[in-house]
Amino acid sequence: MTTREFDGITLEQVREYVWEIPQEGDMRVPARVLASEPLLEQIGDDLTLKQLKNSTHLPGITKYAICMPDGHQGYGFPVGGVGATDTETGCVSPGAIGYDINCGVRMMRTNLTYDDVQGKEEELVEALFANVPSGLGGGGIVETDRETINDILARGMDWALEEGWAVEDDLEHCEDEGVRYDADPSAVSQEAKERGRNQVGSLGSGNHFLEVQRVTDIYREDVADAYGLEPNQLVVLIHCGSRGLGHQTCTDYLRKIEKRHGDLLADLPDKELAAAPAGSELAEQYYGAMCACINFAWTNRQLIMHRTRQVFEKVFGREWQDMEMHLLYDVAHNIGKKEIHEVEGEERELYVHRKGATRAFPAGHPEVPKAYRDVGQPIIIPGSMGAGSYVLRGGEQSLDLTFGSTAHGAGRIMSRTQAKKEFWGGDVQDDLQETQQIYVKAQSGATVAEEAPGVYKDVDEVVRVSDALGIGDKVARTFPVVNIKG
Repeated sequence: MTTREFDGITLEQVREYVWEIPQEGDMRVPARVLASEPLLEQIGDDLTLKQLKNSTHLPGITKYAICMPDGHQGYGFPVGGVGATDTETGCVSPGAIGYDINCGVRMMRTNLTYDDVQGKEEELVEALFANVPSGLGGGGIVETDRETINDILARGMDWALEEGWAVEDDLEHCEDEGVRYDADPSAVSQEAKERGRNQVGSLGSGNHFLEVQRVTDIYREDVADAYGLEPNQLVVLIHCGSRGLGHQTCTDYLRKIEKRHGDLLADLPDKELAAAPAGSELAEQYYGAMCACINFAWTNRQLIMHRTRQVFEKVFGREWQDMEMHLLYDVAHNIGKKEIHEVEGEERELYVHRKGATRAFPAGHPEVPKAYRDVGQPIIIPGSMGAGSYVLRGGEQSLDLTFGSTAHGAGRIMSRTQAKKEFWGGDVQDDLQETQQIYVKAQSGATVAEEAPGVYKDVDEVVRVSDALGIGDKVARTFPVVNIKG
């Protein structure tokens, strides 16, 4: 048996690309890492494996804790982590979902080609940057009051549809049709609502972005056809989440859980894993608040997409409908959901925690939108702004191996602090434009440095492993044209 050891943690190779940390001591289940040798070296280079092993102590966790190929160190629970806990005997953990609740990605297709944008790159990047709010703090596409925020938290994209920021087709091509009906706006604090009040329709900062891309490769023509993708086509990728509202909500409930469920916390190896017991008042409140934040994030991305349509109308002089600017799919990658999965031959309702992991349901699954049910759920995997991104579809092995999940991006290999020491933002921008014809605009050079291509893993390798394991199958590859960041 092939084994590897990192800082005293031993992994045994179960099969190609599957490594297991055997159950021992107070671990409730084994832990698994899905990675090639090069990716495993990077995953083992920080605290990812320790955090993954710690996560196996969560009450009610089933089968195994899992780290995706893009995994890296997070707060308590690793980014790229998946953990499923029983909804009756387990727990729900805000730290295993993340501070940016429903951080996710959506891709909008167009009928424009790369030829249509050449010569307009600078005009387009300037127009997008001027019209799509980004950066730290406030400023959104719409100003809202307390009543409106409550409406968004309760209704998600239904609110956007009613207000003229969406069309029916947008909802039909979003995970859960853009609304979680378990949402409880009353469980979201006034402080969180106030932070979100003027951020509806904003990218935020950090690794969030809006990127116009061109389709460069098609790997499965039948699936690409179902998704409406073809070579040389322009698409738009939007990556952001629930902004300050989601961050405050996570903070609020971590503090509440620490105070009320200190006995459970005392049994966990890391307080950032703080969890509320299933069925408890706090578990129900947090789940309702989290679902409300999910609705906020879907609405946020919807408004950004609608504004992008308006920008394209001005730059290209055509109605967005004429350019066929339709949503391909929107999928969350920081989320906790009640789902039914088979465990040891028995169907059980579980809280599936995905933190930096994407839902990847295969063809035929009832929760895949009707438009894609015959081919499988679309998955969007962003690379760095100097590398390609990918569209995948839910693989046949995902339900068995990963509770219907795969990676969410390339995954960092360098901290933001280190990145700013290694890279200079202006040099990164110039190099991308001069060598790859990628136009980048951001609020600051520091943001560009933090997100330089060199701080990320090889997205091609991440996707190759996902495809080889059958959890997310390659459909198409895209490449950046213009990119705006906070």
